Amino acid sequence: MTPVQSEAWQVHPGNSQSDAHAKLAGGDRLDMVFLSDTMARVYWHPSSGFREPRTWAIAPTHDHRVQDVPWEGRSRSSLEGFERPSIIHTSEHTISTRRLKASFEGGNGLPVRVIWRDAQSDQVILQDRVTSAYLHEKRTGLVRHSVVRDPNEYFFGLGDKTGPLNLHGRRLRCMGQDAIGYDAHSGDPLYKHWPFVITRTIDGLWTGIYYDTLSACTFDLGCEHDNYHGLFRSVDIDDGDLDYYFMLGTTPAEVVAQFVQLIGGSHLPPRWTLGFAQTAMGLADAPDAQDQLDAFIDECQRHKVPISAFHYGSGYSSRGKQRYVFTWNRSKFPDPKRLNEKFRGANLKLVANLKPCLLDDHPAYSKLAKEHAFIEHENTHQPVVEPYWDGQGSHLDFTRPNAVKWWQEQLRSQILDYGIQVGWNDNNEYAIAAEDAFSAGWGKAIPMHRSRPLHALLMTRASFEAQREDLIANPDRDHLFTVTRAGPPGIQRYAQTWSGDNTTSWKTLKWNIRTGLQMSLSGMFNVGHDVGGFFGPVPDPELFLRWVQACALNPRMVMNSWKEGNVSNLPWMHPEVTDAIRSTIELRYRLMPYLWACFEAACSTHQPIIRPTFFDFPDDQNCLNDCDEFMLGEALLVAPVVGPGANTRKLYLPKLPDGQRWFNFHTREAYPSGSIAELDAPMSLLPLLVREGKSIEVSAPKPGAVAHHDDPVVEVLRFN
Repeated sequence: MTPVQSEAWQVHPGNSQSDAHAKLAGGDRLDMVFLSDTMARVYWHPSSGFREPRTWAIAPTHDHRVQDVPWEGRSRSSLEGFERPSIIHTSEHTISTRRLKASFEGGNGLPVRVIWRDAQSDQVILQDRVTSAYLHEKRTGLVRHSVVRDPNEYFFGLGDKTGPLNLHGRRLRCMGQDAIGYDAHSGDPLYKHWPFVITRTIDGLWTGIYYDTLSACTFDLGCEHDNYHGLFRSVDIDDGDLDYYFMLGTTPAEVVAQFVQLIGGSHLPPRWTLGFAQTAMGLADAPDAQDQLDAFIDECQRHKVPISAFHYGSGYSSRGKQRYVFTWNRSKFPDPKRLNEKFRGANLKLVANLKPCLLDDHPAYSKLAKEHAFIEHENTHQPVVEPYWDGQGSHLDFTRPNAVKWWQEQLRSQILDYGIQVGWNDNNEYAIAAEDAFSAGWGKAIPMHRSRPLHALLMTRASFEAQREDLIANPDRDHLFTVTRAGPPGIQRYAQTWSGDNTTSWKTLKWNIRTGLQMSLSGMFNVGHDVGGFFGPVPDPELFLRWVQACALNPRMVMNSWKEGNVSNLPWMHPEVTDAIRSTIELRYRLMPYLWACFEAACSTHQPIIRPTFFDFPDDQNCLNDCDEFMLGEALLVAPVVGPGANTRKLYLPKLPDGQRWFNFHTREAYPSGSIAELDAPMSLLPLLVREGKSIEVSAPKPGAVAHHDDPVVEVLRFN
């Protein structure tokens, strides 16, 4: 790798594009610009032009309204939407806002670097590595950024990461992957491309860095040691651009909110999506799938299980093991519209699985290939054909308007017009191996290694916008909502997501909690897990019940599975715990008004719905210890049981001001804050606590009715 040398920094506050810059070798520039009192941007501008001249992540919003970018992206050079702050020129090589100060070093043969300080305390909060902070590799195009690391810092974020929340000491990859059966403690990468890191500094301040690139990134957060560089952390960007946004906060809430505002805000979904939902590949894969789903509706009613939606797995489109998107297998589903009408009569919404790859014998394949609607080889302009779902197929190119048009037409005719409300964008990691594969890029070709996560984003957007257009014509359908498994920052403007194809085990139950919280800290608020485990063995009764409890107060609660022999995780699969599972789901519906208020607050104030305890109590050092509990909004502390045979649950109760206490939601027993409590946790109970002084609205169905997502508020519970 080659260290970046520069001429001396030039400081020019208030310039239209940058407040400071350094001229690099070969005519390149390193630019810095303040975007607010607490946010700045640093970007390496090659003389030959950006490798990634457009961005689909940056969409600044200043209120609760979601912002977006053109389909073909936003110019990387654009500063539109930012309210530039007043700049204080404090010295020849230092400039500052009211909150954030930048000092510049380098030139005359010395490595270029930036030192960031909190302008109010003058504490250093981040500093580029003294020795070669910026490097590039001509052979591969790789770019590296290295900063000084303190062993007492805490690192969080990076999307769907596994293991303890503090990522210090790990080496992690941002690159979407179909990771079925991943190790919930150490597996990496998973499905998302999310190069955003939050740091708690040694002085208790909080910072965030977002690297705006679609190229794969590797973050070394303390694995690598080098005799010549001291302690450092780094990011390697594979043949992309170095363009990062740095933000400062006194709390993690301030940093998360800034980042979500930077990437366009979060979509507020319909209220019905907060209800319990079921999907099971075994049901839709069965030869008599329509009969099985018909019986499933009856079983829900017989067992009086509250449920708001059913998610069709891809089995409705399968022939054998192969899947043919936007087709119905009429031997398994002789009359799908009649079945869907029965779902509607049972007050269940419907969501259908969609896949972006067409097998080479799909009815529409030849036509779309002739129209160049697929990802193609750069020289031959022929579709890239690779293995997919027990066959060979080609991925749609969502940077081609004709591919988007076909997708949206098929979504309307084969999904929405069949009485299904929502498209579920699945298997969209675009793990295409061909090195010469490219996306058309609306006439400006993009190599596949720089557009891999982009297609998950655009696929999700295509589904979302088709549903929005349909909603205008059919306002009673209430379906402006979609789901995606993969994608980069920006997917939260349209979709819910989850931790992917997890494996049934106590280990997964425990560590999936962290992955959900990590996604929340990363700006994905509408998240959850496949309840009971998607892959692997059938859960035993105890594990199954504890999993239902652990997920009952997540933003997303969907029971999804793919087991040997077409066995499905269903609420009544173990009769000995069915009553307890039903009452746990009923707890979710009872707390629906509070949960809905959490969603509304997330979209208006850009705060996570579920979050680690340190998010609400950043000054309580004990909350930084790794644990299994989490906050739901600012009032509820959820403490799932994550190990077999337990009938009590010990946890630390965060310190509250003025001697306030925590109350057991179920018994009203009070516990002192800042202490260790041991709660009763029999098999039938999810331990749940409430902060003193908070009020919780609860709902209830009419007498004799099954709970539903739109039940009215019947009581306000006050905890004093």
